[in-house]
Parts: sequence; structure tokens; C-alpha cells
Amino acid sequence: MKKVIMLLMALCLLTINADAQNKTLEKARKKEYKTKIKEYKKENWKLFGSSRSLDVALLTHYDKLNNLGEDGHEVVGIASKFKSKNVGKQMAINNACLTYAQQAGSQVKGRIVSDMAGDGIDADAEFDNFYAAYERLVEKEIKGEMKESYSIIRDNGDGTSEMQIYFIVSESAASKARIRAMEEAAKESAAAQKYAQKVADFVREGFEE
Repeated sequence: MKKVIMLLMALCLLTINADAQNKTLEKARKKEYKTKIKEYKKENWKLFGSSRSLDVALLTHYDKLNNLGEDGHEVVGIASKFKSKNVGKQMAINNACLTYAQQAGSQVKGRIVSDMAGDGIDADAEFDNFYAAYERLVEKEIKGEMKESYSIIRDNGDGTSEMQIYFIVSESAASKARIRAMEEAAKESAAAQKYAQKVADFVREGFEE
């Protein structure tokens, strides 16, 4: 009976701690939202391409990220000076794809360099062509996985505008695009072909993590 009572007390403490953590997290999220909205309004950003308010767009964006949890990844595309809004939007999309590709390339490079160095392989020099090809191909492949959440725009005061587009990427879905890019990039690199299985294992393990 004593063990049962102690177990119930432990469960109660866990529940109390979980509730406290949830409340702290919710408070931090509300503060984050208020800070961001205040920043947008102070810097004269307006919602672009939607009939909804900026407040609702931002709240919806945060809800999507919260629901995806660790699988959700925010990517921002930026276009700084343009006259045509259509051109500006395409510039921002391209910038977001490039940003994501560079991040993916850095992750793979860090993993390969670290692991292969332990085997006495000069991965940093041998794999330069692979890294470059991988980033280029990720940039191409990832477009289908970039889900636009909301866009903001503001007048630069010189006849041009600036735009930011916020995308949400599901990493589990995007991993297929990155693996396709990895397989194609390996064909362009003699070093990657030489260590093809090692590279494939490193990259896939990284995606699983």
C-alpha cells in the first residue's frame, strides 16, 4: 500500500511539473507573438497576398510550427529591392530555397568531415565538388516541399519594396528531396563515388536524427 501511495504521489508531481512547463511555454509563446507583431508594425510591414490580418497570419504560422513540433522548420526568403511585386515574390522564394540548401549542405559537410577525418580521409578537400553539387540540387528539389505560410511587404521610400516570405518545411517530407539531391550529387563527385556507401549512411542517419 505504501508503494502505491508513493507511486501516486510521484505521478501527481510529474503532472504538476508538466502543467507548470506547459504554462511557462505558453507564456513565452504569447510574449514572442506580441514582440514580433510590435516589431512588424514599428517597421511598417504589411501582410501581402492575403485578405486576413497580420495578427491572424502570425498566430496561424505559430500554430503550424507548434503542431509539427521538431519536424517543423521555418525558412525565410528575402527580397530587398524590387519594383514589381511578382518579381519580388519570386526573388524571395529563390532566396528561401538557397538558404535551406546552404543549411542542408553545411549539415552534411559537418557530418562527413567529422566522421571521415576519424578514418584518415581528407574529406574537406576531396568532397568540395560533392558539397557544391548537393547544395545546388537541394535548392532545386526542395521547392516542392516549401509551404508558404505568410508574406509581408513594405515600401522602401524610393519606388522599390522589400518582401519577406515565411515558409514551413516538414523535415520528414523534405528528407526525400535531400536524399534525391545526395544521390545525384554523388554522380558528379569521384570522391563521393569512392566512398558512396559511407556518404549514403552518414546522410541518411543525419535525416533520421
